Amino acid sequence: MPSRRERLEALLIDEPRDCLLRYGLAIEWEKEGQIERAWSLFQDLMRDEPPYVPAFFRAAQMLASVERVAEARALLRDAIPLARRLGDLHAAGEMSEFLAQLGRVPE
Repeated sequence: MPSRRERLEALLIDEPRDCLLRYGLAIEWEKEGQIERAWSLFQDLMRDEPPYVPAFFRAAQMLASVERVAEARALLRDAIPLARRLGDLHAAGEMSEFLAQLGRVPE
Protein backbone atom coordinates (compact mmCIF):
# COMPACT_ATOMS: atom_id res chain seq x y z
CA MET A 1 0.00 0.00 0.00
CA PRO A 2 1.48 3.38 -0.98
CA SER A 3 2.32 5.85 1.77
CA ARG A 4 0.53 9.19 2.05
CA ARG A 5 3.60 10.86 0.54
CA GLU A 6 3.57 8.45 -2.39
CA ARG A 7 -0.15 9.04 -2.99
CA LEU A 8 0.39 12.83 -2.97
CA GLU A 9 3.31 12.50 -5.38
CA ALA A 10 1.14 10.43 -7.73
CA LEU A 11 -1.67 13.00 -7.63
CA LEU A 12 0.81 15.79 -8.35
CA ILE A 13 1.72 14.15 -11.67
CA ASP A 14 -1.70 15.22 -13.01
CA GLU A 15 -1.99 18.42 -10.95
CA PRO A 16 1.58 19.72 -10.52
CA ARG A 17 0.53 23.24 -9.43
CA ASP A 18 -2.17 22.19 -6.94
CA CYS A 19 -1.30 24.13 -3.79
CA LEU A 20 -3.10 21.77 -1.39
CA LEU A 21 -1.33 18.72 -2.77
CA ARG A 22 2.04 20.49 -2.67
CA TYR A 23 1.37 21.71 0.87
CA GLY A 24 0.45 18.20 1.96
CA LEU A 25 3.59 16.82 0.36
CA ALA A 26 5.75 19.38 2.17
CA ILE A 27 4.18 18.30 5.46
CA GLU A 28 4.82 14.65 4.67
CA TRP A 29 8.46 15.39 3.85
CA GLU A 30 8.75 17.26 7.14
CA LYS A 31 7.30 14.27 9.02
CA GLU A 32 9.88 12.04 7.31
CA GLY A 33 12.68 14.34 8.46
CA GLN A 34 13.37 15.66 4.97
CA ILE A 35 13.46 19.23 6.23
CA GLU A 36 15.31 20.77 3.27
CA ARG A 37 12.93 19.18 0.76
CA ALA A 38 9.96 20.42 2.80
CA TRP A 39 11.52 23.88 3.12
CA SER A 40 12.07 24.06 -0.64
CA LEU A 41 8.45 23.18 -1.37
CA PHE A 42 7.16 25.63 1.25
CA GLN A 43 9.31 28.32 -0.41
CA ASP A 44 7.76 27.48 -3.80
CA LEU A 45 4.29 27.82 -2.28
CA MET A 46 5.23 31.16 -0.73
CA ARG A 47 6.45 32.41 -4.13
CA ASP A 48 3.25 31.39 -5.94
CA GLU A 49 1.02 34.14 -7.26
CA PRO A 50 -0.89 34.59 -5.08
CA PRO A 51 1.23 33.05 -2.34
CA TYR A 52 -0.28 30.16 -0.40
CA VAL A 53 -0.57 31.81 3.03
CA PRO A 54 -0.77 28.63 5.17
CA ALA A 55 2.71 27.68 3.90
CA PHE A 56 4.25 30.65 5.73
CA PHE A 57 2.92 29.59 9.12
CA ARG A 58 3.70 25.91 8.69
CA ALA A 59 7.19 26.67 7.37
CA ALA A 60 7.86 28.93 10.37
CA GLN A 61 6.70 26.19 12.74
CA MET A 62 8.98 23.69 11.01
CA LEU A 63 11.97 26.04 11.14
CA ALA A 64 11.43 26.69 14.84
CA SER A 65 11.13 22.95 15.51
CA VAL A 66 14.60 22.37 14.05
CA GLU A 67 16.06 25.28 16.02
CA ARG A 68 16.17 27.72 13.10
CA VAL A 69 14.36 30.28 15.23
CA ALA A 70 15.90 33.40 13.67
CA GLU A 71 14.75 32.24 10.22
CA ALA A 72 11.28 31.48 11.58
CA ARG A 73 11.02 34.96 13.08
CA ALA A 74 12.17 36.65 9.87
CA LEU A 75 9.70 34.62 7.84
CA LEU A 76 6.82 35.56 10.13
CA ARG A 77 7.76 39.25 10.10
CA ASP A 78 7.40 39.21 6.31
CA ALA A 79 4.36 36.93 6.22
CA ILE A 80 2.10 38.74 8.71
CA PRO A 81 1.70 41.96 6.68
CA LEU A 82 1.36 39.91 3.49
CA ALA A 83 -1.46 37.85 5.01
CA ARG A 84 -3.19 41.05 6.08
CA ARG A 85 -2.86 42.54 2.56
CA LEU A 86 -4.36 39.35 1.13
CA GLY A 87 -7.26 39.57 3.59
CA ASP A 88 -6.32 36.49 5.61
CA LEU A 89 -6.67 38.05 9.03
CA HIS A 90 -7.03 34.68 10.76
CA ALA A 91 -3.64 33.51 9.47
CA ALA A 92 -2.10 36.89 10.30
CA GLY A 93 -3.38 36.54 13.87
CA GLU A 94 -2.06 33.00 14.27
CA MET A 95 1.32 33.99 12.90
CA SER A 96 1.45 37.04 15.19
CA GLU A 97 0.78 34.83 18.21
CA PHE A 98 3.47 32.39 17.13
CA LEU A 99 5.95 35.22 16.56
CA ALA A 100 5.24 36.46 20.09
CA GLN A 101 5.91 32.95 21.43
CA LEU A 102 9.17 32.80 19.51
CA GLY A 103 10.17 36.08 21.10
CA ARG A 104 10.71 34.11 24.29
CA VAL A 105 12.79 31.40 22.60
CA PRO A 106 16.56 31.96 22.44
CA GLU A 107 18.20 31.74 19.03
